[in-house]
Amino acid sequence: MRLRNIPGADEAIENSIYCIDDPALHKGNWNSIFSKKQPLHIEIGMGKGQFIFGMAEAHPDINYLGIEKYTSVLLRAVQKIDENPMDSLRFLCFNAEAIDEIFASGEVDRIYLNFSDPWPKDRHAKRRLTSKNFLQRYDHILAPEGHIEFKTDNRGLFDFSVEEIETSDIWKIDAITYDLHHDSSMNQGNIMTEYEEKFSSKGNPIYKLIASRKASV
Repeated sequence: MRLRNIPGADEAIENSIYCIDDPALHKGNWNSIFSKKQPLHIEIGMGKGQFIFGMAEAHPDINYLGIEKYTSVLLRAVQKIDENPMDSLRFLCFNAEAIDEIFASGEVDRIYLNFSDPWPKDRHAKRRLTSKNFLQRYDHILAPEGHIEFKTDNRGLFDFSVEEIETSDIWKIDAITYDLHHDSSMNQGNIMTEYEEKFSSKGNPIYKLIASRKASV
């Protein structure tokens, strides 16, 4: 799907005090951009920001960094935080393919992947944010006890993601559900994204898994 260009979006992102200009400069010291040194959670592909805003409001003891590669999408979040400033929330306009180049080893405590682009063609499988290529990148930046949380309404992408993790030498699935909103345990404290609200209102089940590293031998 081609995204509509919004005039002035690039300039708004560039000039926002809530958006990080040169992420490589903060490698190994991301907590310095926040008012408090706290665990760092990131959302890759944050969209307009409903999920990460909700998380930051619910968990002020955690620092959140929302990552989105399209300025036309990120603009909505910037407009919202201008109206409701939050010390523990910042944004980054960035392509996640280079995610392991801007964080030091073990610097991120949790990774959220919500309703990621399914890249349905087989030849594009390695672009999926739950592919082995990306799982290797996450292994570099995630803290030893860190977790990955993934939600989607796309069953094909979910099945692919489950297989990528289950056949990995590094990762394991800690929890999984094929109907999040009817799973009392995994739905506890769940904050919905814009897409999640849209798809679930149509009766679509939401799939979720939580993954972590296998215990070292």
